[in-house]
Amino acid sequence: MNTESQNIEFKESWRDDYLKWICGFANAQGGILYIGIKDNGDICGVQDAQKLMEDIPNKIRDMLGILVDVNKKEKEEKVYLEIVTEAYPYPISYRGKYYQRSGSTNQELKGASLDRFMLRKQGKTWDGVPVPYLNEKDLDNATFDLFRKYAKRSGRMEEADLMDDNHGLLEKLRLYEGDYLKRAAALLFHPDPERYVTGAFVKIGFFREGMDLVYQDEVHGNLFQQIVKLMDLLCTKYMKAIITYEGIQRVETLPVPREALREALLNACINKDYAEPSPIQIRVYENKMEIVNGGVLPDGWTVETLLSSHRSFPYNPDIANTFFRSGEIEAWGRGIERIITDCKNDGFSTPEFRYDASGIWTIFKFEYPERATTQKTIQKTIQKTIQKTIQNLTEQQKNILSYLKENPNATRKELYENIPDATMGGIIHNLSRLQELGLLKRIGGRKQGYWEIIEE
Repeated sequence: MNTESQNIEFKESWRDDYLKWICGFANAQGGILYIGIKDNGDICGVQDAQKLMEDIPNKIRDMLGILVDVNKKEKEEKVYLEIVTEAYPYPISYRGKYYQRSGSTNQELKGASLDRFMLRKQGKTWDGVPVPYLNEKDLDNATFDLFRKYAKRSGRMEEADLMDDNHGLLEKLRLYEGDYLKRAAALLFHPDPERYVTGAFVKIGFFREGMDLVYQDEVHGNLFQQIVKLMDLLCTKYMKAIITYEGIQRVETLPVPREALREALLNACINKDYAEPSPIQIRVYENKMEIVNGGVLPDGWTVETLLSSHRSFPYNPDIANTFFRSGEIEAWGRGIERIITDCKNDGFSTPEFRYDASGIWTIFKFEYPERATTQKTIQKTIQKTIQKTIQNLTEQQKNILSYLKENPNATRKELYENIPDATMGGIIHNLSRLQELGLLKRIGGRKQGYWEIIEE
């Protein structure tokens, strides 16, 4: 006899508690429950098979409200029962609780999993649910302008539609459900979508070996704003670019291709399960970056499905449609394919993709392609350039670098007060000059940022 699987379950004898398994099959893809078979597939047979064949269908009908086929089977002179359950298009409950077959286990659905299940059975998606207290006037005009700019460039919307007012544009994007805006509208165009959706932000952290958190940021705002902020933060604060020169042209090469990174961020934001209150997490280390998106793959899908040719099946189709119209993503489920292609085209290795209980993982290993020359040669070139540049610095510029090395959070006023013979105008000029020379870099804003000395 075959072993237990997604659609098969073995039980030695009948107990009414097994109605949960029937319920789980009906709420999934259907399945077969065998009575009179051990877990290892050996047939042990059942007593009173004829009576069970009459009782079981009645109990299932009365308790679950569904019909099943109960068949008597015989092998090696032992009788066992086969209970065949079809998949039902509407939710089936047992004593007010909902169960669903997942892999070889039967799980009770609760919380976000139950919400997700009920919406799917109704032919709806999470992002398509209307929000009663969300008003059009609360949405962000600047984000509408940004969308119009993107969409005009992509050519995926008629110019007449883009010239319409915000209300007309929202209708063209199908972000209304009757008189109410959908959840997707809040995530896409509201300046503070967390008023309506808990966890609709991104956490970034930089970690040293041993999992020590060095510094972190949170990125808030709507999804269009989040993508812009994330690209800026990751490319300027969390990843170190190597510097090479083509003639007199300064070239910065990041350890991850920009387009692949952008596609990975879009995938995470578009396909996140926003019913889960935890935010998207991006963990950056010295040698890698992990993007953890609390998403859920379609039933029966695995990482192998994502990596192979597959149809487009966005978890949040209204959000995906808006990003498609803006030209930010492609249709037909090519997000993963584009990430891999961008990496290969730029000389990088393919990132790792993983799916577990915490969600969908995209893991980039930090590396620099051969065309940017070897790390050893790069370091020698940079060090030689820096040493030559330092020799030509003024005494005040050297003093500024020395002071900022010990006091990276120093303000212009502090520099003015601590650098000998300095004027405020001189401080401002020399800070700008040191940044132009590539010896100094400002990380973060004026109030909460700090200075980084470029030594290697």
